[in-house]
Amino acid sequence: MENSITATASLKNFRGSARKARLILDMIRGKNVSKAKSILQFSTKRMAKDIHKLLNSAVSNHIQSVGKIDEKNLIVEKTWADDAPIMKRHLPRAQGRATVIRKRSCHINISLSTNETKVNE
Repeated sequence: MENSITATASLKNFRGSARKARLILDMIRGKNVSKAKSILQFSTKRMAKDIHKLLNSAVSNHIQSVGKIDEKNLIVEKTWADDAPIMKRHLPRAQGRATVIRKRSCHINISLSTNETKVNE
């Protein structure tokens, strides 16, 4: 019998593109929490610091709902980043024209789970 407990955390309207966030989320998906934290801590990407905070929030959400737990048993089960509203700004160009600058934002979600297998004999 397999017992799985999940906890999630989300970050809404984060200033950065979803495509760049997915690069970092792909690195930590499927890893245990302690390994994911070390990957994020030593990453050179700008978003890694905020995703690290979000991972800590997911861990504290899991502790709040279940109680004290060892981080070695927690696994980063699902991670995803969706597009959020885009701020559009205009930059003046030659001959009276203007180009659009898209300032992108995203929604980032992390889901943790514990997989504890119990063997009944």
